[in-house]
Amino acid sequence: MLNYLQRYTGWIILATLILFILSSLNPSLILVVAAAAWLVVVIEWNRLHSGPRRQAMFLLIAGISALIFSYQQGVFLGWKKIVTQNLQLLPMFIAVSFLGLTNPDTQNDDLPKGRWAMVSTSFGTNLLGAVINLSILFVFGDRLARNGSLTKAQSILLGRSFCAAAWWSPFFLAAGVALTYAPDMLYSRTVIPGLFLCFVAICYSIVEVGFIRKLEFSGYPVRMESMTVPFLLAVGVFAGHYFFPDLGMIMLICLVAPPAAIILMRKRPRLPHLYDFINNRITSTVSQFALFLTAGCFSIGITSIIQVYPEIFSLTGKAFTNSLFAIISALLIFLGLVGLHPLVGISVISPLLLPLNPDHSQIAFLFLTCWAVSTGSSPLSGVGLVLCSRYRIPARSILIDNFHYAVFMWGCANLVNMFYFNA
Repeated sequence: MLNYLQRYTGWIILATLILFILSSLNPSLILVVAAAAWLVVVIEWNRLHSGPRRQAMFLLIAGISALIFSYQQGVFLGWKKIVTQNLQLLPMFIAVSFLGLTNPDTQNDDLPKGRWAMVSTSFGTNLLGAVINLSILFVFGDRLARNGSLTKAQSILLGRSFCAAAWWSPFFLAAGVALTYAPDMLYSRTVIPGLFLCFVAICYSIVEVGFIRKLEFSGYPVRMESMTVPFLLAVGVFAGHYFFPDLGMIMLICLVAPPAAIILMRKRPRLPHLYDFINNRITSTVSQFALFLTAGCFSIGITSIIQVYPEIFSLTGKAFTNSLFAIISALLIFLGLVGLHPLVGISVISPLLLPLNPDHSQIAFLFLTCWAVSTGSSPLSGVGLVLCSRYRIPARSILIDNFHYAVFMWGCANLVNMFYFNA
């Protein structure tokens, strides 16, 4: 039975997106969305790579154990919360994955070299990655790689520049996580400090690679054509958010990204390539289904335990001070460096912070900072694993090369928090 269903995994994933959009008209459909999403995990479980499967298994077992323990103590938050936590992140990821259809074609000319190539490649990676997400690493990385490997300079700039988009891009999953765990955040309040820190992160990396280390660099030939698609898509989403603020950023992305990608896709004829995308390429999101759903179960389990022992976990009586911002951000970044997915750390911290009645935009900025810094510095993040497995960058090298960057950006984020959110 499972083998038969595996032939239709891509269509079930697409149905998850469509049903989520329809749930805005009929909220009762959210349980059908959850059923479709969990079905994807069940039928594809044995085909998951060992790493994501182990992490998902740990989160699921830990979450169920916490739920059972809490239930025995008289606390049960309901099945709906358990199966739908983090659910809205999945349609967003599916929608964003369609943007891979607009990837620029590989060029055959020589690669630009020097410091200007660092600037154009870094900002190009950030802007393109902000819209078409992780696929940009494969587009740029495959173009730059020689004998299947990137240089130290290339891996540093690509990894950091891409992850820095988490500070400001509404297309990033980090934005969806921030909206989920700080639901009253105002995007207009986080985008300004986010863009500033993104700029600082890229400039810091360029100065380090080009002026301090003086490493040779061959960059991606960024052209106006390759920048047009993400720019138009970003403008469309920003405009939609302005004219329809009640629609919600996640729903807006789900509505805009797939049709825009189909209209702007490069390959012809469209229909056969779209059919191939649904049957084969969209299934690359399966590991995200497993991680986000099991992390949601884990999050509800932790929330339940917090309610069992409120006197232990409660921060009641405390305020969300600059010191608390610094301690929590340092903790989450450290956990990210050693392999804990930012989603898991955020899901644990959020229930502790929200009872303090903090500024949700400030909390969201904290989450975005931890996501951007930890994923850009860790060999065990999704980006780090791509660099290690596809482009042969040693994990130890990634950690050593980026540790000082993580410390520096943590310090910058704390300064921004003090002078922007507490002004």
